[in-house]
Amino acid sequence: MFEDRGDPCSLLVFIDDATGKLMQLRFVRSESAFTYFEALELYLQAHGAPVAFYSDKHSVFRVAKKDAKGGQGMTQFGRALSELNIEILCANSSQAKGRVERMNRTLQDRLIKDLRLEGICGMDDGNAFLPRFMERYNRQFAITPARPDDRHRSLNLAPDRLKEILCKREQRYVGAQLTFSYERQRIMLEENGVTRGLVGRYVETYAYADGRLDVRWKGYSLPYRVFDKDQRVTHAAITENKRLSDVLACIKERQDQSSPKVKTNSEKNGYTPRGRKPGRRTDSMNDPAVIARRRQALSNGDAAE
Repeated sequence: MFEDRGDPCSLLVFIDDATGKLMQLRFVRSESAFTYFEALELYLQAHGAPVAFYSDKHSVFRVAKKDAKGGQGMTQFGRALSELNIEILCANSSQAKGRVERMNRTLQDRLIKDLRLEGICGMDDGNAFLPRFMERYNRQFAITPARPDDRHRSLNLAPDRLKEILCKREQRYVGAQLTFSYERQRIMLEENGVTRGLVGRYVETYAYADGRLDVRWKGYSLPYRVFDKDQRVTHAAITENKRLSDVLACIKERQDQSSPKVKTNSEKNGYTPRGRKPGRRTDSMNDPAVIARRRQALSNGDAAE
């Protein structure tokens, strides 16, 4: 969008199907659930909740694998729209989403030229310019709808509640030490009256766009600590945190153990080594059966004399 003047980025586009009006534009680094959450929040604050969104089959909107397990068959974005009582319809052909495709071609021409004339070369300045561009574009090109009624609904949601909806939510299994894995990290719940009963159960994680992570059980926020999976646990850490001493001591003991023995191909296939078979002189010299036979032979020789 900024040609050679700035870093590459993507433009998220929301348009009204009835009028061709630009409803929301947003420059983002890449298309992801978090960037669509950001653009959707701005849309909802400006216009309210629509009856439905019509989208392409990007993985943000649609689970590609029919046999995918978990997630109740919907993406994070789809789950958020469901909680907001907004339908999402995925286009089955390029013709079905022709209005958006035509708009994208228009923006690739008109918007790029305007950005060049304004000397804009970054996402922040670009996003600050977009409201002016949308107003000018809509005034010139938007058409009158066949029906004048607006189907957008007011949200009537507190800002904190909207943030809870527009986030990534997943379930995690709590192990015996009140720990679970999340994004290559080990999360350890702090022990209290609630967490003691969560071993063997699932908690829900709330990941926000600003990097915050909330862990909850039936709506109750749980205190926790984060450890990197590859982090080495030192004796100093055990001394400074007595409450975790037992758990950290076990981790430290496991880390200090020697590297596991690398199995041979035969052992991987189930072969168990049984030691050397007697036969070579170094083995047979100390074999009890060989010693007994040797003694018997010597005694027989003495008797013959």
